[in-house]
Parts: sequence; C-alpha cells; structure tokens
Amino acid sequence: RQALEEMRALYERNQADVSEAKSGRTDLIFLIRFRHCCLLRNQRCVLAYLYDRLLRIRALRWEYGSVLPNAIQFHMSAEEVEWFNQYKKSLATYMRSVGGEEGLDLTQDIKPPKSLYIEVRCLRDYGEFEIDDGTTVLLKKNSQHFLPRWKCEQLIRQGVLEHILS
Repeated sequence: RQALEEMRALYERNQADVSEAKSGRTDLIFLIRFRHCCLLRNQRCVLAYLYDRLLRIRALRWEYGSVLPNAIQFHMSAEEVEWFNQYKKSLATYMRSVGGEEGLDLTQDIKPPKSLYIEVRCLRDYGEFEIDDGTTVLLKKNSQHFLPRWKCEQLIRQGVLEHILS
C-alpha cells in the first residue's frame, strides 16, 4: 500500500510538473524523468510482490487441496480467493480431461509412496468414508484405521487424519 501511495504522489507531482514544463520550464525535465524512473521501479516491485503471492496461493492448492483452512483464507484478499477458485476450477478441468473416463488426480501421490496402505488416526469427527472396494469406514475422533494411502492423502492435508508412524 505504501508503494502504491508513493506511486500516486509521484504521478501527481509529475503531472503538475509536465504542464509547467510544457509552458517553458525546461529545468523540470530531469526531475520528471527521475520521478518516472522511480515510478517504473515501484511498478516492478509491486508486480514482483503480486507474482510471488500468486505462486504461494497456487502452492496452497497443491498442499491443502481444493478447500483452504479458514486461518489461511482469512489472510487473503477477495481477489486472491477468487484467483484461487479460478485456479482450482482450471486444474480440475484439466485433470478430468486427462486419464480416460475417471480423469487423473494430479494432487495424489505428490511424494512416492513407500507402502500402499498406511495407519491413520482421525483427529476430528468426519463421518462415513468410502473406499474403492465399496467398504465404508466411520471416521470418528481418535479412531485408528489401516487405509489405502492415496485415499487418505487429501484428508491428511486437510487435517482430518494424521499418519501414524510405526
């Protein structure tokens, strides 16, 4: 915000000096150019900051999945939340278009698994959870289960389950 306020002040001073320079004050040209260079530098800084924010928001989609925790979403502007939702939709559309009928979930198995099944503990009441073979598991707080890794990863990232390391 400070950079934007500074840019606005520099721009307004430049506008005033440009109108004076047009009326014959050529000594202001160097000052106008200097302010213009300051404006361009501030613009580059603001764009670099915004680009870094977008990269971090994009990484949140891969880390937490399609639903962001409220603590993180609280620190995002409305435009950033909108960008996150658009990115989420674009990624989902792409994943559905790749990999046949069911699509390909690129957010699963971010790290190569050491085993196909893992032991997990439920951190909060979640309800029924269906596995591919049609079996349903009731995820209640503090219950432990031995489940397929790829079905649990999303819930682990969301904080519903925790991986129990033996």
